[in-house]
Amino acid sequence: MNHPVSRVLALLELLQARPGLTGAELAARLEVDERTVRRYAARLADLGIPVQADRGRYGGYRLRPGFRLPPLMLTEDEAASVVLGLLAGRRSGLSVGEQAAESALAKIQRVLPTQLRERVAAVEQTLGLTSAPAAGPSPAATALFALAEAARRRRRVRLAYRDRLGEPSEREFDPYGLVFHSGRWYTTGLDHRSGELRTFRLDRIGTVEPSGTAFEPPEGFDPVQRVVESLASVPWTHEVEVVLTTTLADARQRIPPVVGSLTETEDGRVLLRARAQNLDGVAVMLAGLGRPFTVRRPDALREEVRALAARLAGWAEPG
Repeated sequence: MNHPVSRVLALLELLQARPGLTGAELAARLEVDERTVRRYAARLADLGIPVQADRGRYGGYRLRPGFRLPPLMLTEDEAASVVLGLLAGRRSGLSVGEQAAESALAKIQRVLPTQLRERVAAVEQTLGLTSAPAAGPSPAATALFALAEAARRRRRVRLAYRDRLGEPSEREFDPYGLVFHSGRWYTTGLDHRSGELRTFRLDRIGTVEPSGTAFEPPEGFDPVQRVVESLASVPWTHEVEVVLTTTLADARQRIPPVVGSLTETEDGRVLLRARAQNLDGVAVMLAGLGRPFTVRRPDALREEVRALAARLAGWAEPG
């Protein structure tokens, strides 16, 4: 890194990766003196890249907040990490916006060096993921950011929301947190319209407007646990109760929390309470546990289990 231009570019890379480094720290990394660091910062400013130097104990050099950088200088590992993250986010539903992941991938690939671009393309074209792709629309980034900021600052918001039937409503809402679960984004908190804790899907939220009213979440409130419990209690056609002959720890390893609640019975077994739209899927899930079980209700689930057993027995016979 002997050429001055190389050091100026290296300074830009350091400011992107480690904002707040002092003049002495930058000088040591660039192998120059602090006066030269100031000269390099001025050179960046001449190129339209504003660098600010903060004084004081916690001061240091950084790029001015809000400045839009030219194409980022990424190492091979950094570029691979960004691309893989975008690919995984697009597949899992973690991405926001309908085409954000695709457009971001396209922009990054356009500015990568040829060799690295080809390597990244090879990963994208050959990568296989075992999880099913997320279904349904992605939330808008504006709603996600507004709710995250309101939850962080503990400020009430006004939501424009449509429920699963498409009915619109306006709500005053205290967002306690954001949760990404099973391919969807949720927010949970106090809904002032009902006076109860509620969980809302972000892709059903139209607008989020801050109201400025402060709130305090309940002490020890766990947004993840609340979302999982609320999803497990969504009303379905069938109420299911099954006693499993196993330990509570074993049941929790085999049955995701979103399926239903698990409690230990007096005789040391486990009671599964769940709600289901279709009982044939419940029968398959129970059979796949590999543990004895007793159906308490509904009676129709017993019939589904018997029908599944008959199908399996028939399939086991030679054709």
